[in-house]
Amino acid sequence: MHNYLARQPVFDRRKRLFAYEILYRGNLDNVFPENFDGEVATSTVLAHALINIGLETITAGKKALINFTEKHLLDGTPTQLPQQYCIVEILEDVPASEPVLAACRELKRHGYTLALDDFNFDQRLDPLVDCVDIIKVDFQAASLEEIQGAMDRYRGHGKLKFLAEKIETYEEFERSLGMGFHFFQGFFFSKPELIRRRKLDIAAVSLLTLMAEVNRPDFSFKRVEKMISADVALSYKLLLYINSAFYSLVSKVKSIRHALSYLGESGTRQFVCLAVTSQLAVTKTSELIRAAMVRAQLSKLLAKKSHLDYDESELFLLGLFSLLEAMLDTPIKDLLAKLSLAPDLNAALSDRSGPLAPFLCTILAYETGNLDECLQHLEEIGVSSEDMVTLYFEALKWADLFSEEMPDT
Repeated sequence: MHNYLARQPVFDRRKRLFAYEILYRGNLDNVFPENFDGEVATSTVLAHALINIGLETITAGKKALINFTEKHLLDGTPTQLPQQYCIVEILEDVPASEPVLAACRELKRHGYTLALDDFNFDQRLDPLVDCVDIIKVDFQAASLEEIQGAMDRYRGHGKLKFLAEKIETYEEFERSLGMGFHFFQGFFFSKPELIRRRKLDIAAVSLLTLMAEVNRPDFSFKRVEKMISADVALSYKLLLYINSAFYSLVSKVKSIRHALSYLGESGTRQFVCLAVTSQLAVTKTSELIRAAMVRAQLSKLLAKKSHLDYDESELFLLGLFSLLEAMLDTPIKDLLAKLSLAPDLNAALSDRSGPLAPFLCTILAYETGNLDECLQHLEEIGVSSEDMVTLYFEALKWADLFSEEMPDT
């Protein structure tokens, strides 16, 4: 049986990707075991990181926050992972005993970064605070006044930094930023800043029009070529894309027409939607683009595995457009009115209804660790839990590679 394993991004104060926390929640077929064993959880993560998948695939070369129990710390388990990529996350129930402190000092001596998970500002853990680099604080677990007071008390402990967990909205991000947190973890980056409700400029409307064009039933290479040629940034991205490592070309492609004919209708549609999406979200964190790409590819892979007969390219768009609202800070229904998508796509994106909705709901449930709901939707689309885990990491790898091949312009 496969275990649920996912990653959640951690950002710095400028909303740049700092690291990923590797999340483990038990087995998809046995969602939350009554006697949840932290030793097994850490061992499972390590097995995936070292053997099955590889840390590089899981985190795309970024740092990984991984939970370690008292036993694992005393056994020196963290040293199995490279210190430049692993942040040792000490679970909240680990005591500040002398053996634990000695193990932490030894890890520090070898260059490891240490973090305290779900720290509740218990003064009995102060000796551990002196050993670590990062304190993780659950932003939802106490009042802002309590958190601020405790942070002020610990600011004198060397170069200690604070990480705010469970930041779910941009308002919470701004609040925690003002309180002096250095790092931020949660799903705030995938939510729209609707308070801004920005008006779409002419350039954004043109890009949306191009996306609508490539998704029309009467697809026309001539019309698409004309629209792309009028956009210097898109033209450049297209040539970079077609001449990248994705395609083993004998000679370089030098014209828009040649590139489009080589990609074909399906390839052109995918390129345009990905490139336009990244261009529309230029003011947003790059992790938002990557998350949209993961959803797009995972939707496509789920469609391929599913017993339901749906167009894979349509499911790709479903995943990609599922974060369009956050990218443009504009209600999804306003955006859909400009895109002229198929009715099933509209229904799934606007209110999670219709035959395509279970695919998106499966992904959302997996991302947030709502595994009961994930299993329910997997059953609807006819995909096994084992396949879900495998396809998730395939999508991560694809999205990370694509991000490298499609640089911002």
